[in-house]
Amino acid sequence: MLVLEPTHALVLFSGGQDSTACLAWALSRFARVETIGFDYGQRHRVELTQRLILLDALRGQFPQWADKLGDDHVLDLPVLGQISDTSLTRQTEIALAETGLPTTFVPGRNLIFLTFAAALAYRRGLGVLVGGMCETDFSGYPDCRRATLDAVEQSLSLGMDAPFQVSTPLMYLTKAQTWALAHQLGGQGLVDLTVEHSHTCYHGDRTHRHDWGYGCGTCPACDLRAAGWAAWQAEQAQS
Repeated sequence: MLVLEPTHALVLFSGGQDSTACLAWALSRFARVETIGFDYGQRHRVELTQRLILLDALRGQFPQWADKLGDDHVLDLPVLGQISDTSLTRQTEIALAETGLPTTFVPGRNLIFLTFAAALAYRRGLGVLVGGMCETDFSGYPDCRRATLDAVEQSLSLGMDAPFQVSTPLMYLTKAQTWALAHQLGGQGLVDLTVEHSHTCYHGDRTHRHDWGYGCGTCPACDLRAAGWAAWQAEQAQS
């Protein structure tokens, strides 16, 4: 089997709150960390701009991580947007579909992302794939569940004959706990950076500023982020 370096990681970095926390988590644990993003025709593609701002800010504000933070990669996957009839790839209403899932669910997205990430990691000798998938405070996406990711991890390792690890540090954390993790890893500086520069809003809204960051304030992504912020602030006030 190909020897992949288990101390080198590739972080699926969208530029959102969760992936920012995951990147900080990886930088605190691995000797070298690279990042990957995907342009798939998402309506909130402002995240592609914000992720570069975040990477520059992390390098500037956290010198202990700067030397570990390696190359960034962006893959162009327009075909995913072309075959997906969802509220993230079309200008349609965000609602619940007949399946019980929100119309923001992009079928196969994380499966595709992890497969392409693994192909890149294989070439660069990176043994760990880090993603912000979570099955605690989430929208019910089946490709965010740990059982799905365990199957993907096994398939990638078998299909490439290389021992990949798919790591999901937020899997069992609430959004409040994710804010707390950011504070634990990088103090108030990382929290402020996440508030100001990360992007979660499905509508791509960077005009409305809230205590928890920018967004429309009404889409499911904003609701989860705002509720997590409020819960974490309440916990902070009591401690």
